[in-house]
Amino acid sequence: MTVTITAFYKFVAVADGAALRAHLADVCARNAIKGTILVAPEGINATVSGSAQGVAALLADVRSDPRFADLVSKEATFDRDPFKRMKVKLKREILTFGHPEADPTRRVGTYVKPADWNALISDPDVVVLDTRNDYEYAIGTFERAADPATRAFTEFPDYVMRNLDPTRHKKIAMFCTGGIRCEKASAYMLALGYPEVYHLEGGILKYLETVPADESLWRGQCFVFDERVSVGHGLAPGGYVICKGCGWPIPRSPAGPGSSGAGTTSAGACPRCAAETSC
Repeated sequence: MTVTITAFYKFVAVADGAALRAHLADVCARNAIKGTILVAPEGINATVSGSAQGVAALLADVRSDPRFADLVSKEATFDRDPFKRMKVKLKREILTFGHPEADPTRRVGTYVKPADWNALISDPDVVVLDTRNDYEYAIGTFERAADPATRAFTEFPDYVMRNLDPTRHKKIAMFCTGGIRCEKASAYMLALGYPEVYHLEGGILKYLETVPADESLWRGQCFVFDERVSVGHGLAPGGYVICKGCGWPIPRSPAGPGSSGAGTTSAGACPRCAAETSC
């Protein structure tokens, strides 16, 4: 069975959150969609899966709302459903950050197409920032990217205040998995007075989907928040499992004869916490 996975978000004013939540829950139920959709006054954020027809029906319904007519989505396929159930939640923010001055509905950094990203981050005058968390950075990132060593996105402002200065660091290039974290992070840095803030349009996923591997400045794999755990170039499922003890992504061994392809960790235990991790 081939399952289609789609991820999308849109920062836009939503005054009817409860009604929109109920409507989306109904559409997902009718089309056998699984995953999570967040609805908040600042917009929507989703990663869901289903049949190709079901996902297409959901996207068509969302885009029929004028607020989401230009919604951009990213699709991939997997050999099984990465989600167990459907959740549509009302939240204060579609991405928790805690800084109201970071308002992507007012302004964000300059979008950079994946085809133009290599040239930007190769400029020695540009500070390249990975806005993701430590466990994501650990399995893959771009060349020259700084690691904020955050455990949660809410820690990113502290990293900026401790390590950067708008009078010295005038060109910032940032990236994240699908683009949503950079919307808030770039809005935040503009509010602090950073003069030039750029971010990768479509995030790492769009870059891996469109930039040939032999031209890529990406090193490693990209962590994703579903059963795939990680993906590589072409969005092919990667080679990581999640440790049952500490939640850290760790390499798995090649699948053995007769295996379903899931594989196990090479040592059978997490090298970080020693918890047993065999699938």
